[in-house]
Amino acid sequence: MKRFALAIICGVLATSVVAAPKDCEELRKEIEVKIQAKAIPSYTLEIITAEEAKNHDSAMIVGTCENGTKRIIYQKNND
Repeated sequence: MKRFALAIICGVLATSVVAAPKDCEELRKEIEVKIQAKAIPSYTLEIITAEEAKNHDSAMIVGTCENGTKRIIYQKNND
């Protein structure tokens, strides 16, 4: 019975860690690494609120963070 209870507690703790909201700056850096791997020379990544994102094209939104309250938008710059 103790093993079963321990397994349940470990499962709950593991789930809460996985479901933790992602930090926007950390996510932006992860996305930036992927973009740089594709050798895109000039781009902008910007963290905005979900409200501000309603005014942007959904194709520009490349990430959601802080429990869905913020979005990361991508824009390729023309040189």
